[in-house]
Amino acid sequence: MNTFQGAPTFQGIPAAAAAFYAELEENNNREWWLAHKSGYDALVKEPLSALLAELEPDFGPAKLFRPFRDVRFSQDKSPYKTAQGAFASTREGVGYYIQLSADGLLVGGGYHSHTPAQLARFRSSVQVPASGEALEEIVTNLAAAGFAIEGEKLKTVPRGFTKDHPRAELLKHKSLSAAMQLGEPAWLSTPEAREEVARRWELLRPLVEWVGEHAAP
Repeated sequence: MNTFQGAPTFQGIPAAAAAFYAELEENNNREWWLAHKSGYDALVKEPLSALLAELEPDFGPAKLFRPFRDVRFSQDKSPYKTAQGAFASTREGVGYYIQLSADGLLVGGGYHSHTPAQLARFRSSVQVPASGEALEEIVTNLAAAGFAIEGEKLKTVPRGFTKDHPRAELLKHKSLSAAMQLGEPAWLSTPEAREEVARRWELLRPLVEWVGEHAAP
């Protein structure tokens, strides 16, 4: 993972960053991208790299995702992602997410990818009262704080578990994350954005640590 060593001091995410992605959505082609690559670097890549470098001591090293789409197996051949995402973690696939798009800033945490063994551990830990009730409380608290509870889910409770299980909804999850769309608040373009992101990632820490203990790869 990139650790953004030597990144400049974070000064905020420029207000024009969301506008950059709004324009990209209308001009998703190589010619426009090459003409505006310097804007991507100055408005998106450099500020996010500086932010992630300052958050690394508390949340782990981060990976800034590539801006290019993999179009090999997609009917949509537009070459560039219309959002810049990054993931900070100390365990593979489990951690904290940040995304910048035309809609502004989004923060989240949890895990998306999973193996059969990982999924089995997750379900077993949800089944056990102590760890399962702890996760239920974490999810309830996050929802109350304004996070959307997300993740890939089955339509029904998986085999081997009763349909009326007290944590049936959690058992349906194959992955589990929580996210909050923040938009473009006034603090986004200021150094204060670091503390605002850190504060919300701290709210997500119980979920990330639960997954890290009970359902990590």
